[in-house]
Amino acid sequence: MSDNLASQFLLREDVTFLNHGSFGACPRPVFETYQAFQLELEREPVDFLGRRLTDTMREPRHVLAAEVGSGPEDLVGVINATTGLNIVAHSLPLQAGDEILTTDHEYSALEKTWAQVCRRTGAEVKVVKVPLPLEEESQFVDTILAGMTERTRVLFLSHITSPTALLFPLEAVIAEARRRNIWTVIDGAHTPGHIDLDLDALGADFYAGNCHKWMMAPKGSAFLHARPEVQGLLTPLVISHGWTEQSKQPGAKGAFGNSPFIDEIEVQGTRDPAAWLTIPSALAFRRENDWRSVARRCSELAEETLERVVERTGLAPLGSSAFRAPQMVAIPIPPCDAPAIHKTLFEKHRIEIPVFKWQDRHIARLSVQGYNVRGQMDSLIAALDELVGLSDQAASAATA
Repeated sequence: MSDNLASQFLLREDVTFLNHGSFGACPRPVFETYQAFQLELEREPVDFLGRRLTDTMREPRHVLAAEVGSGPEDLVGVINATTGLNIVAHSLPLQAGDEILTTDHEYSALEKTWAQVCRRTGAEVKVVKVPLPLEEESQFVDTILAGMTERTRVLFLSHITSPTALLFPLEAVIAEARRRNIWTVIDGAHTPGHIDLDLDALGADFYAGNCHKWMMAPKGSAFLHARPEVQGLLTPLVISHGWTEQSKQPGAKGAFGNSPFIDEIEVQGTRDPAAWLTIPSALAFRRENDWRSVARRCSELAEETLERVVERTGLAPLGSSAFRAPQMVAIPIPPCDAPAIHKTLFEKHRIEIPVFKWQDRHIARLSVQGYNVRGQMDSLIAALDELVGLSDQAASAATA
């Protein structure tokens, strides 16, 4: 992997950045496009926001839709995946006794979202435990199907999980949920730009994804996708000029000529749309730099680093390679004071990487992106060995 790629990013040179998964990192030329849009807005805000915004927002939507396998009328820009998923969670007509079926691998912010929805509606969250290590699709599918009952109204799943970096095989459970008239809501925060997407083929009712992570657009760029048949269920979190009283009538148009789904969610009052407008630039950057090849090398480096740590510790990965996110891996490490290790890695070793306890496991979640090189993985392994005794763990396991 060429060091030249690092020069195309704005990351600090004194920090080994191994945490692309949390907030992403925007390449320099994409960020410059972002700033150019902001400057254009400030030079004539009324023209930009008052006259041209609806038309300007359309190109990124069409370009992104082609990238993720969606019709452009079925996808709308939001500032992050959490916002998109909150729109769905607060719109669905749930009531007391209804169940939201989910797993024990979900993002904590969305766990809180569904908890609040349940407090308001009287519905209940039902959590199933996905067997680990995840080595066969049937382990996941059978667990989800066994959790479905006549009370299940929503199936909420991550596509790529945040704490465990697992890639869930969703197709079969989404199809079965459709057969049972269960709404499927998918958290795709880590997915766009990370794996190939075909949202129409996947068939989820609702899918939210971030563009600021693996697609490398600026922060504030994400989307909500909804099948045409369920778009009428949605109510925006913010009611503004895009809303009309006739929006739920068959064939209705939104206030600005798009579908009500787009106009009601896209128009949120005064805001800076520059991050969303930069999506075509981010996708162009990926093409110009042959990002498929870059991603392949990153995936190989992530897998190699995981294997090197596993060899030292004897701790098994959480799943086989078929069910691990390509560029983001959850590395099991020996029991430790995870917050203290995280702090020391940054303050002493200048390594930025999440370290945390998840259930009864301790994890260092490694992200590998185009600006990373193998020497940084060497530094991580050496630091972890110093702080948590990787080789000591393997020796203990051998004598146990």
